[in-house]
Amino acid sequence: MKVCIYGAGAIGGWIGSALARAGCRVSVVARGATLAALQRHGLRLREGDSVTAQAVASSAAPADFGVQDLVVLALKAPALPEAARQIAPLLGPDTVVLTAMNGVPWWFLQGFGGALAGQQLSSVDPGGALAQAIAARHIVGGVVHASCSVVEPGLVQHHFGQRLILGEPSGEKTQRVRQLAALFEQAGFEAPVSEQIQKDIWFKLWGNMTVNPVSALTGATTDLILNDELVRGFISRVMLEAKDIGARIGIPIEQQPEDRHQVTRKLGAFKTSMLQDVEAGKPVELDALVGAVRELGQLSSVDTPFTDALLGLARLQAQVRGLY
Repeated sequence: MKVCIYGAGAIGGWIGSALARAGCRVSVVARGATLAALQRHGLRLREGDSVTAQAVASSAAPADFGVQDLVVLALKAPALPEAARQIAPLLGPDTVVLTAMNGVPWWFLQGFGGALAGQQLSSVDPGGALAQAIAARHIVGGVVHASCSVVEPGLVQHHFGQRLILGEPSGEKTQRVRQLAALFEQAGFEAPVSEQIQKDIWFKLWGNMTVNPVSALTGATTDLILNDELVRGFISRVMLEAKDIGARIGIPIEQQPEDRHQVTRKLGAFKTSMLQDVEAGKPVELDALVGAVRELGQLSSVDTPFTDALLGLARLQAQVRGLY
């Protein structure tokens, strides 16, 4: 099976390494130091004290690889517009594009959403460029529940978790999504097929959309954020707004904010991915994590004053730093 990993960061590197071990013909779109490391050492993965290296094809130009059976989009949202401009050579009539990213994807309301079904989200796809470049028929959604980090270019550390939820935007358990799940199971993942992948995306987002931007604003690790009563209360109000939106559009959340806070506390003191991006001077994915929630609130007639405040403050800070 020909698989292209588009985005050789922590999650992309982890997925690509596992699929290469499982016998897939893996190629990686990368550039700069990461591309140089892949060409010199292969795609390296550290698990515990063990480091493995997989020989993969690598290039900054997707056209070098040709049509693929599977393209794994494992990019941060700000990098998607450039990918959309270059992805065409990878796509044939039957190519599956698996999105393995945080936040609300551009295709979120495809095959779902009641009165909102099919609407374009301008916060994550202004002008519809992504939808035009990657036709809806290619998309399978993915939700990653694992912790990985980049040790150095081309070397990924896998910390914990093996779960990758898969699902068609329509919710159908098609032959292709079942085959994809079987491939990932063979590669060592837990890969359940969801009946409503949007709900899985929304539930993961429910925690990420708050602690990520708050950590970026304050520089605090998650334990310090949740230990501050006022900050925790503010976060809970944002989460309740998102919960109301989910109930309106058909993805209800049964938990209360405090239930999710307890889960986050068990992970200990850690830096969120957005805080790591700020510290590294990388663009932040506020639109996919917060902006899309605000837009969905507007579309579903849910007032979001706390979400608005969080987005405004985080966006302003990122703009001042040149990261948005």
